[in-house]
Amino acid sequence: MRLLIVEDEKRLAVSLARGLTAEGFAVDVVHDGLEGLHRASEGTYDLVILDIMLPGMNGYRVCSNLRAAGHEVPILMLTAKDGEYDEAEGLGTGADDYLTKPFSYVVLVARVRALLRRRGAGTAAPVLTVGSLRIDTAARRVVRGEDEIALTAKEFAVLEQLALRAGQVVSKAEILEHVWDFAYDGDPNIVEVYISTLRRKLGASAIRTVRGAGYRLEAE
Repeated sequence: MRLLIVEDEKRLAVSLARGLTAEGFAVDVVHDGLEGLHRASEGTYDLVILDIMLPGMNGYRVCSNLRAAGHEVPILMLTAKDGEYDEAEGLGTGADDYLTKPFSYVVLVARVRALLRRRGAGTAAPVLTVGSLRIDTAARRVVRGEDEIALTAKEFAVLEQLALRAGQVVSKAEILEHVWDFAYDGDPNIVEVYISTLRRKLGASAIRTVRGAGYRLEAE
């Protein structure tokens, strides 16, 4: 499950990201409302944790813009404010739940899991099809014809990022950000290692290198 945290309090955002990553989630963080709207609009997140008081665009407007554009991603709103009016306004813009700061981290995780369960009860996780490949994002399985291709968790995550934008170029930086998270400070060439491994398992022609730009997953 991939989460987006839109929170301008950087220490809180980093703390939440570390905790949720330890819980098994893939987490991205942005600190600005406009960037949060752009990221959430990509449609690659299972849930958004959205602060109300943000630079660029406040959380109410981010939420209402997402809903107006037809995005149904679950949204958990955070605010330092308190009072029935704020809660009513947040839920009125389309948020699914509301948490007032300061809050218990345990409660936040419980709310996140509850929203994800609620979403999963009504919608099936997508199966991505690229040529002869079927990528089941819920079961974390990759199948070609009748044969299953065994991938590690990181290999699957890299392939999933490419499959979500099949036929398009995905940069090394984008793969690093989505698979290793925003705080990764290791060798960026790690992406090349995983691309090489995927080529051995999927076929050399499955992933094209676009020199100076990134990688493209192509249908066979």
